[in-house]
Amino acid sequence: MTELLVGTKKGLFALEGEPGAPFTVTARAFAGEPVEYAMRDPATGRAIASVTSAFYGPKLWWADDPAGPWRQAEGVALPEGGEEALKRIWVVVAGEEGTLYAGGDPGVLFESRDGGASWELNRALWEHPTRPDWSPGGGGLCLHSIAPWPGEPGRLALAMSAVGVWLTDDGGRTWRHGNAGLHPGYLPDDVPQDTLQLCVHDLQRSPVRPERLFLQFHGGVYRSDDAGASWTSIAAGLPSDFGFPLAVDPADPDSAYVIPLSADTDRVTPEGRVRVYETRDAGATCTARGAGLPDRDAYLTVLREAFDRAGEGGALELYFGCTSGEVFASGDAGATWSTAAPRLPPVYSVRTAP
Repeated sequence: MTELLVGTKKGLFALEGEPGAPFTVTARAFAGEPVEYAMRDPATGRAIASVTSAFYGPKLWWADDPAGPWRQAEGVALPEGGEEALKRIWVVVAGEEGTLYAGGDPGVLFESRDGGASWELNRALWEHPTRPDWSPGGGGLCLHSIAPWPGEPGRLALAMSAVGVWLTDDGGRTWRHGNAGLHPGYLPDDVPQDTLQLCVHDLQRSPVRPERLFLQFHGGVYRSDDAGASWTSIAAGLPSDFGFPLAVDPADPDSAYVIPLSADTDRVTPEGRVRVYETRDAGATCTARGAGLPDRDAYLTVLREAFDRAGEGGALELYFGCTSGEVFASGDAGATWSTAAPRLPPVYSVRTAP
């Protein structure tokens, strides 16, 4: 039995089931409010949700059970007296030694060491000397990807739209860029190579080979074999190089999955056919997986946080949700698919419970 926490435009839904059969809604919270992201902390089992209230702004909440009661976390705020406002918390990720990380807009990183009850702003990133040169992407200045290094609590990779990849080896006390090889085709040719206007959409690390990272760019899919210091294009064989989400097989460092969209100006599945593209050779080739997915007249959009996995290898489970309200599931590493939930509100995020 797999639990999914699904953040939607109209609340949080907890689903339970198995691929190949419909999932059951076991709980709903924050009815009517946008839930940007929700996950379970593997260290404590707590559910943590990011909710953007039209009246109170973005907040993090935690609960021992998705059905509640929910408690508001402390410390999710920017320093007083500044001109910037906290607009959204995009993602919450479990790091090493019980640490949790939350990334948000405007390009901020928060850290928690008490299971999400309280948070502290990473001041080194907030006060980085290049910050005046940072530019937002279409969805804002969002820190949306956080990739811890297994067994190395001081090492972390981040990705922001549109400020590229950031790396630290000292637990976030200092930060450096990791953008070599990324080519922003949306910018004029005369833009300097060291530009910070790099719109990364998603970043994922291989747990068994941590120096290997996969990246979905605003126009490109890339692989890094040196922990994010440099990048190689692996977009050959895809119907489009534009998309948002990524997933990896934790047992196979050569494996990754992407869901292409037609273009940055046409953010729907190409030709109305829903397909997940798989590589098992580090990007040398890609294979379309679509058995059981809509095959015609299905112009769907899958957002960056709406794709996740559970298990590994041949038993890898894959899940993704769409802004049209469907959640799709595979229990055989993408070979076949079924509909887990057909009629939810627009889906912002999907996460499996650890």
